Amino acid sequence: KRLMEMNNEDVFSRLEQSLGELRRQHEMKKRGSAMASPDGMAGSGSVSLGSFIQKYSDVIIAFTLVMIVIMMIIPLPTALLDLLICLNITIALIVIMSAIYNEEALDLSVFPSLLLVTTLFRLALNISSTRLILINGYAGEVITAFGNFVVGGNPVVGFIMFIILVIINFIVITKGSERVAEVSARFTLDAMPGKQMAIDADLNQGAITDAEAKVRREKIQREADFFGAMDGASKFVKGDAIAAIVIMLINIGGGFVIGMAQRDMSAVDSLQTYTLLTVGEGL
Repeated sequence: KRLMEMNNEDVFSRLEQSLGELRRQHEMKKRGSAMASPDGMAGSGSVSLGSFIQKYSDVIIAFTLVMIVIMMIIPLPTALLDLLICLNITIALIVIMSAIYNEEALDLSVFPSLLLVTTLFRLALNISSTRLILINGYAGEVITAFGNFVVGGNPVVGFIMFIILVIINFIVITKGSERVAEVSARFTLDAMPGKQMAIDADLNQGAITDAEAKVRREKIQREADFFGAMDGASKFVKGDAIAAIVIMLINIGGGFVIGMAQRDMSAVDSLQTYTLLTVGEGL
């Protein structure tokens, strides 16, 4: 009755006053919580960064993929290559620790896509380092340090140890993970009808509500999508392992020929230099 007695301007002015008061109260609460927490500024910064990444995640992924493709084409400086190799190792450690401490597979549902992007990034690093090895005979301090650590002054023993590591990586780890992903995807898809029937039975008996049944059905669908994507990602990783072996042979054979024909190196020096670089790059 009071709103009907007032004209429109009075109504809108009252609403604006009420909204302004609510905004002031909200800002005061935010400031109070920020002052109460010892890391209030850091928390707000992390929240803003997280929201920015979540909002523009598709743009960030597209930009990352474009940069990876550019890395395959444009030669990189050795300092930048060292930095990117360290970044690659750091990302690998973060991914494996995240995978270990997750209770369910769906807690890291982005893992198949993340695996594809990181594998493509590693291939780009492989191509960049191979270009530097064949052109300059030097590919940065990180690759040289890895090579010296494994070779240990004896190129023959170091190369044999590296071959053993490559065989373990390809035959045991890559083939085994591919089989695990394939069987998991198959069993998950085969079990979907039984899980759906169990949900329907619980719903008909009144053990769960419609909302709970919907959540459980969505979880089953997400699990099927996840394991199907992992099956495809494992094939991609297998191709990456094969490419790494081919690149290793090209580095040794091509480097041996380039060292003797273009750099006037002896056969022993050429083989020792490019074996060390190949072992370091492969690791």
